[in-house]
Amino acid sequence: MTDSRLHQDDPAASAAEVQNAFERIRSEVRKVIVGQEEVVEEVLIAIFCGGHAIIEGVPGLAKTLLVHTLSSTLNLKFSRVQFTPDLMPSDMTGTEVIEEDKATGQRNLRFVPGPIFANIILADEINRTPPKTQGALLEAMQERQVTAGGESHALPNPFFVLATQNPIEQEGTYPLPEAQLDRFMFNIRVGYPSEADELAIVERTTANEDSTADAVLTGDDCLRIQQLVRQVPVASHVARYALRLVRSTRVRESLENKPEIVRDYLSWGAGPRASQFLVLAAKAKALISGSSHVTPEHLKAVALPILRHRLITNFNAEADDITTDDVVRSLLETTPVDEADAGTRATLDSVSR
Repeated sequence: MTDSRLHQDDPAASAAEVQNAFERIRSEVRKVIVGQEEVVEEVLIAIFCGGHAIIEGVPGLAKTLLVHTLSSTLNLKFSRVQFTPDLMPSDMTGTEVIEEDKATGQRNLRFVPGPIFANIILADEINRTPPKTQGALLEAMQERQVTAGGESHALPNPFFVLATQNPIEQEGTYPLPEAQLDRFMFNIRVGYPSEADELAIVERTTANEDSTADAVLTGDDCLRIQQLVRQVPVASHVARYALRLVRSTRVRESLENKPEIVRDYLSWGAGPRASQFLVLAAKAKALISGSSHVTPEHLKAVALPILRHRLITNFNAEADDITTDDVVRSLLETTPVDEADAGTRATLDSVSR
């Protein structure tokens, strides 16, 4: 990949470069993963934005294999942490050990890094570990560092946490606190494959066939893509649409002019981090689609995985079988774009970087 500084004045070149990287990765992933195109796209958008993601689905849908395959295409250091009820923070972050100098007999403490010191972390079944360990992971996700023995240790860059969890079996689990859920850029739902895809999975996995994905990008390439994503311009009417969509979920802020589905079924709405992630993810969506600027359609395309885990439904929603996805889809249909600002323009009147 070329230096992103060369593309600051050429949005079309930036879009072409990111789109090319996306297609190369997706082509390699297809060697191993059958179908799940939307899931792959959402995970890559999170990576291109430098964000973390939860991948949620029932067992057997290749969630772990998907993350492992993506790490192979990115030529980054990969580490898998199997979250269990007895997992301690030091098992993940590392610990200090006493080291003796045989020549002098002097003893010193030395920090031994844990598996979290990698570029891509697969937090497998993240909701099966106690809050103390989840808290250590939260520091790593937010601060990009871990603390041991009173000292901070920086994590590699880039750094992504891709967590998996099973939405069915809840016995013996520790639901993630809202503060930690909010740090995840995306909550990605993995559904059952189509009949044709499932047939292809069966034929591929029961034959003497072993497909592997090749590395197509480096860590430096990922960092450059993240820079290119942030350089994408966003018009003021698009940014206001994102704010209007997120703020409409905050039922406790004001009941005036709130959509009926929000008043009836939500207890809490999304915070400012949702607005930030919504715009940032829309930038990445625009680039991988070949566009050099963001439109409301790009925002709508990423709204579900951005918002679904940031809304809290009430008892009425449970009684009427209304999910947060239902609420988001309704808001996407009813939240208007500012038509006064949505007209064709020769230049964008506002740029978000």
